[in-house]
Amino acid sequence: MDTSGFAEWVGRFEDERERRRVQGDPDWERGAVLHPAVRSSVQRFQVGEDGDGSNLIAKADRAGNPDYARAVRLFVAEEQNHARLLAHLLAAGGAPVLNGHWSDRAFVRLRRLMGLRVELLVLMVAEVVALRYYRALRDGAGDPLASDVAGRILADEQRHVPFHCERLHASLARLPRPLRRPVMSLWRLLLLAASLVVAADHGPALRRLGLGRRRFVADVMASSRTVVSAVLTPRTAARSGTRPGTRSGKA
Repeated sequence: MDTSGFAEWVGRFEDERERRRVQGDPDWERGAVLHPAVRSSVQRFQVGEDGDGSNLIAKADRAGNPDYARAVRLFVAEEQNHARLLAHLLAAGGAPVLNGHWSDRAFVRLRRLMGLRVELLVLMVAEVVALRYYRALRDGAGDPLASDVAGRILADEQRHVPFHCERLHASLARLPRPLRRPVMSLWRLLLLAASLVVAADHGPALRRLGLGRRRFVADVMASSRTVVSAVLTPRTAARSGTRPGTRSGKA
């Protein structure tokens, strides 16, 4: 398995870490005005971003590629930074963070069922859903601080998707060729189920953000076609085109 690309990903994550250090945090002192439905939605997404990533890190370590394991640690650090940014945004809007939520507990249990491949497939469901959610929050929140925070997180998620696609391509390459596309078809069914749950659970916030339930699900599923192509396409060919998630996150 060609794993040379993960050294490049370490460099990308480290470059982004330095860029964040130089950029600094948003101006929390200006405060935020969040509609109650949006505030409640952000609270639930903050729970989903908050975690130590220990299970994923352990599986990455067992995969036997030090560069990939390092990149995963940097990815987890970015996810933890998302939780921190959302917590500060909520505080700026006078709202607390939640101690937990049923959807996050169910998602974590599902991720931990089997090995690294299954964990990444389930994680990719959350990443693709997040692309559309944070774009909606950036463009429709109507609050400068919320738009700033959502834009920062969205930029990270647009890098996370191709990172996971690259590892999943290497993982699925170990399967017999006739099984690869059915695996990704099952992944799309899981994505559809998850997007329907999110649309139902966050419907009032999505409407407030100018999106609506049906369009949210349709947009998520449309973006999944790029992900499937990236996972099934040889890495050299995939790198010559648009990185998965970039177009869907900015369209």
